[in-house]
Amino acid sequence: MSGEANIQFITNNQIDKAKWDKCIDTASNGLVYAYSFYLDVMSKHWDALVLTNGLQSENEYEAVMPLTWNKKFGFDYLYQPFLTAQLGIFGKSLYPELIKQFIQQIPASFRLIEISLNSKNLEGVPADSIVRTNYILDLQSPYNTLYGNYRENIQRNIKKSIQLGCIVQKSFDAELVIKLAVEQMKTQGNDGGENVDRFRKLYQLMKQKQMATTYGIFSPQNELLASCVFFFSHNRAYYILVGNHPDGKNTGASHSLIDAFIKDNAGRNLLLDFEGSDIPGLANFYSSFGAVKEMYPALKINRLPFYLKWLKK
Repeated sequence: MSGEANIQFITNNQIDKAKWDKCIDTASNGLVYAYSFYLDVMSKHWDALVLTNGLQSENEYEAVMPLTWNKKFGFDYLYQPFLTAQLGIFGKSLYPELIKQFIQQIPASFRLIEISLNSKNLEGVPADSIVRTNYILDLQSPYNTLYGNYRENIQRNIKKSIQLGCIVQKSFDAELVIKLAVEQMKTQGNDGGENVDRFRKLYQLMKQKQMATTYGIFSPQNELLASCVFFFSHNRAYYILVGNHPDGKNTGASHSLIDAFIKDNAGRNLLLDFEGSDIPGLANFYSSFGAVKEMYPALKINRLPFYLKWLKK
């Protein structure tokens, strides 16, 4: 396909959220992060690029691209919101030229662009785009098959957790996960702050929509050792927020948590999305469960004036 697509920039108050979410629902590459309610909570501001079908009677959104933005030093810039791994262009029928045109239509008013697109946007992005790594695991096989694909050290750690009397619990208060996650962030010099408050609000919304749950591994003394909030959409389960206690490192708790989720969902048409990672240690951990790479592009475009460009080299 070729020709100039009628892509329009619209501000947030002009977006028809029902049409937007219908587009994300039916998109061949739909992801939970792109729903309007997710963006409303997790992004400081967002506008959009929209391709409509051009029929006045319907005027449905054929493809969309959220533009999540903020302002600094008087300049608008595009950024990737907290716990929003992949955004970019979404629609039923995407092709490289359309991806290219969407990117070209990003308004020049955004002087800095640092955003991640999605795995179905790899063709059509600029040649100098960054390629990032995600890991996904198809859960359609029987549990015994999936377990047999674990590396030996994963199986060994799961057995250790069982031997120590650790217990799996589900659907407990997400605040327990958030507390552990925040403690981990603090050790990395980040207290979470506003981002954590945003996530609290998002979790309640997702829970109301029956799109979220919690999993945890507890010690025999009922101490939470490893935990996670999972989100669900588009036949994906997202390993979205992880909270691990330091005492869980030598108990196999993290290994047991993922195994428990896999065991509960084996045989389903579901992808377990680990949301990363380019960090070698995490990549090795996720791949140890039999997860495979899913590549996705990221844009980094610096249009700042020369006296500010050095800030974002």
